[in-house]
Parts: sequence; C-alpha cells; structure tokens
Amino acid sequence: MEMNAEINARSTILIVNASADQLVWLDQLLQERYHVKLARSGADALRILAQAPRPDLVLLDAALPDMDGVALLREIKSDFLAAAIPLLLVLAGAETAYVGEALAVGAADVVQQPVVAATLLARVDTQLQLSAARAMLQDQHRHFEHLIAERTRDAARMQDATIMAMAALAESRDPDIGRHLRRTQHFVAAMARQLRFKAAYTVELTNENIALLFKAAPLHDIGKVGVADAILLKPGKLTDDEFKQMTLHTVHGRDAIDGVARSVGGSSQFLRYAREITYSHQEKWDGSGYPQGLKEQAIPLSARLMAVADVYDALISERAYRPAFTHETAVELIRQGRGEHFDPDVVDAMLTVEEQFRDIAAEINGQ
Repeated sequence: MEMNAEINARSTILIVNASADQLVWLDQLLQERYHVKLARSGADALRILAQAPRPDLVLLDAALPDMDGVALLREIKSDFLAAAIPLLLVLAGAETAYVGEALAVGAADVVQQPVVAATLLARVDTQLQLSAARAMLQDQHRHFEHLIAERTRDAARMQDATIMAMAALAESRDPDIGRHLRRTQHFVAAMARQLRFKAAYTVELTNENIALLFKAAPLHDIGKVGVADAILLKPGKLTDDEFKQMTLHTVHGRDAIDGVARSVGGSSQFLRYAREITYSHQEKWDGSGYPQGLKEQAIPLSARLMAVADVYDALISERAYRPAFTHETAVELIRQGRGEHFDPDVVDAMLTVEEQFRDIAAEINGQ
C-alpha cells in the first residue's frame, strides 16, 4: 500500500476523450488518486505530451474528432521522449477489431466500454506500478553498468601498472627506463595510427589493437632480466660470446610471455603482441637481425613498429660512450635504414609523424 500511495502521489494521467461527459466522469474518478490533465483531440494530446513534465500514463479514447486512437498511438510511440509512457486505449464494442492492431502498435492495455470504474482504476494502477518497476530496473541496470565500467577501469589501471613495473624491473639498471618505456609505447602508437591508413594494414590496426600494442610495447626488453649485469653494463664492445648472450634476451622475453600464457590457460591478442615484440623486435627487414633472421613480412608488424621506436629512442638518449643525437639526426639515420634495417612502410609512417615523435620526447622528458 505504501508503494501504491507513493506512485499515486507523483503520477499524472492524461485523459484524451472527445466527449465532455466522459471527460468530467473520468476526471472525477481519477483526480482523487492522481494529477489529471485533459485533452479533447489528438492535437491537444500531442501538444500536452510535448511539454515537460510529461504525464505518467495516457488514457486514450479510440474515437477522436481529428484522428483515430490507433493513429494517435503511432504518433506518440514515434516520439522517443514519450514512447515509454504506458497507453490505455478505450474501445467501444464496435471497435473491438482494433484491439490487435492497438496492442501491436504499443498500447499497454485495452479497456472496453462501458467502462467499469473499479476495473479502470485497477488497470491504471497496475500500469503505473509496471512503469515504475521498469524505471527502477533501468536505474539499477545503469548503476550496475557504472559499477562494472569502474571496476573494468580499475582492472585496466592495475594491469597497466603491473606491465610497467615488470618492464622497469627488467631494465632497472637504467635510471631513465621509465621515460624510455613511455616514450617508445607512444612512438609505436603514433606510427600505428598513421600506418592504418594504408589498405594493407587497416584490418590489423584497429583502435582496439593499437591500444593493445601501446600496452605491450613496454615489455620489449623484459628478457634482459635473464642477461648478466657484466654484459648489460659493459661500456666497451662485446665479445662474440657476450653478444650471443645478449641476443638471448629476446628468447628470455618470449619464454616469459609463453609462461604467462600457460598460467592463464591460453593466449590473447595482448599476449600475442607482447610475444611478437619481445621475441622479434631485433629482427631486420633485410634478414640480418636476430634471433631468427626473419626477413620482410615474415617479421610481425608489431615487432617492425617496435624496432623503429626502440632505435629512435636509443639515438636521442645519452649513452656512457656518446652524447644524445638530435631529433633531426635520429630521423635521418632511421631514413637511411629504410629497406635494410627497417620496414619501408613503417619508416614512411614515422617520417609522416616525426613532429609527434619530437613532441612526445619533449613532453615525457620534461616530466
């Protein structure tokens, strides 16, 4: 009873009827429980429905001077702001053929004349309760969607933080590693967004996949955790054996990602990109890279993007044995490696967005 009282107190009924006697009777019947608005034509009803606040229910007579009730039903249902309002259609005995059509158009219920007061009140109350229940369920659904979206965002933030922590741990000997990881992932994304305009890459480089490439890029050197400090930190030229040990960081990285895939019961697009980047970012377009000596299109696209990003960032970064190169010099060296070290299409994409590279480096270095 408390729920009914609460619904009634806030409910407004629009009565649409051409008969003055019927309007008076229905008004007297309903106004004790509801706020009542009156209309004597379809045009009047549409005018009232266009105004806020809109009624909570429409009690509509099928016989109107300017349009029949079913036509008015269609008009109301075509307005998305009024379409959810429950509509009760009052039909005379001769109009029963319209029942099926009225319900198909969207009438919530049909009331036969002569109208019985108790029956009408019960049906009005039922429709208002159903409408209130639907609104409550919609509110709960939106609330749950909000909670799910918030938890999904939290999980994504935790995943991103975990990825960055893992990647930084692998290269923790370098104090600039955090900025290096952020710079390279932004470089990869910038080139991918440009490259997707070429027909050959449109299917692969969707917004979703570019976001996954952005997340996977920081893991490119995670395998260095398995390489001895004496090799990683050696200031001079590596011996052949030391270089061989260094190249194994790609294998260690691949094995680490494969281990993650096994632990979660299978791979995913993210893990696929992470595996490709860690294992193949040192491959070269002409086949002279490592660990497999892959050539041209045999090198995964993710690794070809990473190769340019990683080399560019290495060039603009200071090393113990040399100062940092300028942006212009780094770009020119990348250009010279087009078709030998690097995929020509990826280099062309980089050259198109080279100012973005400059801005990314300046912004992250300034943090």
